[in-house]
Amino acid sequence: MAIEHGAGEATPGREDAALVPISALQHHVFCPRQCALVYLERQWRDNRLTVEGTDLHERVDETGRQHETRGDVRIARRLDLACRRLGLIGRADVVEFHRLEQGSRERGIALDGQPGRWQPFPVEYKRGRPKSHQADRVQLCAQALCLEEMLATGVPRGALYYAQPRRRTDVAFDAELIACTEQTAAAVHILLDSGRTPPATKRAKCRRCSLLTICLPQPRQRRSARAYLRSALERLQDPSTP
Repeated sequence: MAIEHGAGEATPGREDAALVPISALQHHVFCPRQCALVYLERQWRDNRLTVEGTDLHERVDETGRQHETRGDVRIARRLDLACRRLGLIGRADVVEFHRLEQGSRERGIALDGQPGRWQPFPVEYKRGRPKSHQADRVQLCAQALCLEEMLATGVPRGALYYAQPRRRTDVAFDAELIACTEQTAAAVHILLDSGRTPPATKRAKCRRCSLLTICLPQPRQRRSARAYLRSALERLQDPSTP
């Protein structure tokens, strides 16, 4: 599926080497320290939640079809994204292109070999249920801002598909969410450019983090002096004692 890109001057922004993954914004909203551990210190450890998330994304890709048409919806999977204005790079799970009705106020874009104009609509797949925080919405909004820059058209809406209820949550990219996403992107660049990992602060949400034992390792229990001396004597009497 060929997409007609918008014409005009290149968008000013960061060079390719300075682009950060869109997923870093999601990590930063959840916890700036987690973001630094993953993208500065290259630390990662899976737990049940992250494995379920990876499995869901792999099942989205298992269709074997990168492009598909269903009536007035053209579906693109694994679409590479970039936004130099915000210094972001990534890949969308799914971007749907909805055919616009004649007379629509939306501008849309042209698709090669397809009549009419089409409205981009990003869809991000998530395990579990909708969250109380903004991490997923910010990640989806960042994808929309990438599409807007790449295609020179507005992307006013998208959706988050949650596996547990097996339904979509529609997301409108209003001024508040866009501002939050732009501020988060700036904060991620400041964090990663600083090269410093924020100090650990234990909170209730830490229990759900796969990096818990890396971020907040449990202190080793101290043995009493009596136990230490008894162990030392046992090793002297029997060298095979561990």
